[in-house]
Amino acid sequence: MRWLKYGVTALLTACHVAASPAPTTETPSLEEIARRYTRRTAGGVHLPIVRQVTEASELRRRGLTSAIGLGDFADIVYNVLISVGGTTTPLVLDTGSSDLWVVSDKCSHGCLSSQSAYPQASFQYSGADAELLYGDSTSGTAALGMIGKDTVSLAGLTLQDQYFVAVNQTNTTLGQTGSSGIFGLGFPVGSVVWSELWTQLKSSGSTKREVTEDTPITPSNQKFGTRIFPSFNFRRIKFPSLSDFFPSPSEQKRQSSNVSSTMTALLPTWSVFGPLLARFVTAAQLTLPMYTVTLQRDSIQVGGNVGMLSIGEMPSGVSEDSLTWVPIRAYSYSQGGLPAPPDSPNEVYPMTWEVALDDVYLDGVKLPRSTLSSSSISLSALVDTGNSILRGPADVVRNIQSKLGVNGRFPCSEPHTIAFSIGGKLFPVDPRDFIQQVFENNVVTCTSRLTATDPPSLSGYQFSWSLGDPFLKSVLAAFYFGNITYPSHDPPKMGFLSTVPQDAASQLVSAVAAVGTGVNFPAISEVAPSGTFKPAGTASNGVAVATATGRATQTGSSSTTTKGSKSGAERTRGLGMGMGMGVVVGIVGMLQLWS
Repeated sequence: MRWLKYGVTALLTACHVAASPAPTTETPSLEEIARRYTRRTAGGVHLPIVRQVTEASELRRRGLTSAIGLGDFADIVYNVLISVGGTTTPLVLDTGSSDLWVVSDKCSHGCLSSQSAYPQASFQYSGADAELLYGDSTSGTAALGMIGKDTVSLAGLTLQDQYFVAVNQTNTTLGQTGSSGIFGLGFPVGSVVWSELWTQLKSSGSTKREVTEDTPITPSNQKFGTRIFPSFNFRRIKFPSLSDFFPSPSEQKRQSSNVSSTMTALLPTWSVFGPLLARFVTAAQLTLPMYTVTLQRDSIQVGGNVGMLSIGEMPSGVSEDSLTWVPIRAYSYSQGGLPAPPDSPNEVYPMTWEVALDDVYLDGVKLPRSTLSSSSISLSALVDTGNSILRGPADVVRNIQSKLGVNGRFPCSEPHTIAFSIGGKLFPVDPRDFIQQVFENNVVTCTSRLTATDPPSLSGYQFSWSLGDPFLKSVLAAFYFGNITYPSHDPPKMGFLSTVPQDAASQLVSAVAAVGTGVNFPAISEVAPSGTFKPAGTASNGVAVATATGRATQTGSSSTTTKGSKSGAERTRGLGMGMGMGVVVGIVGMLQLWS
């Protein structure tokens, strides 16, 4: 991962210079805080992220739901606390990838002593290794390690024998943001871990229709996992290669159309080797097969939505009917997707959280379509929490930049709105989330959080836009898996609810006016809390809102911030949030500044 665009490196440097000395009071461990602030009410159980072993049958009876708060490193990286093998650690929330990985205590290259490392004492190595590659045609980073399994818990929801990558080498800069790995929330077919374990299982000759937790994995010296996955300033994933699993579409057509008997053995493996949330979904253990995300704003003008990940249900106070729902793009076998199983020959599977776009608008004017890709490729976008900016076709981005000003620069106090039409409704990006300052200690001149991406092709992913954190700070986004193994029975979809206030433009003007000469926009830093929070207010649409000072500390929260003349960062406290029935946890994105 590299922070390449528009002064992000300068922002990180400014935050470092501005960091205040660490408090001398000893901070309790994440596990201790988690135990200390578990709370039960008449409406449900409110607990932090701790290890909680529960039998699968009990989980199914409960109809699990959960909600945990989010935070971010200066609006660049959003984290969630996850317990891996009993060690609670902050991982980047990433809807654009599917794998879980965490730095291990055996890491020999690229890991920082400040990172919360996974001790491999309880790690059960599968014999397979993974190389997770992040980047695009102009940049790239990697994380390498061993694939194995251990007990993994998220907000009290626990699965034993969850497969992930214990990373031993990396050149990513995740450690500088206080993160220790990545938590991918994508579909199983995009998982390198699943792909390599399935390959191993298939080559061992042990593929059966009934796959269980005890299915042996034959050790191998083969090097696995060479797919390209995206960086955090960009989301262009190399299309998964399924040629090792199935004949080419042309060969398959000569045999039996788009149906493959291999799918009979493949589909059950998703409940064993698949990503964490996908395993909950395939086992029908969640009340609803979905999760929702809202991201808070911790720079420019602190506030906006409460950062929160809700699992298994909509957030309290928000109705499903209030969202605009659209289907997830599916890829047919001829397009490089999965073939259909014999018992459901018309199945077409999704690959990632990709939705159709009607059009894109800048300041109310519809933009011309890109001419860089085939006209047969319909306009679509990947919705990605792991992408800190907006990415679009190079020719469209150049057009936008020319309209904004010379070299894409314009006065910070000049509001601009980029909007995406989805399902017939416009979803604007809040002007405060569209900008970033060009020069350190200067909030006069800004540029957009927008840059170009590689064009789509007929032989791979077909999205031309990547809607990252600026977009996701402006909506409540719902990710509905539906029926993962048989999508036609309950199709996957996404729902969106705009959270941009009517006076967003004037609020940007006020935010710029409030910043003094010779300083930067405010950017707060918060350590993830492990307690629960009281309600801090909601918008008219029911979405929980943040305050102008970040998180208002409630019982069981923990937060630290920094302040300095160079960064203009505010010393602030955590923000209150309230949730309804089920399991509820507060989290924030480990905004720890490094020393």
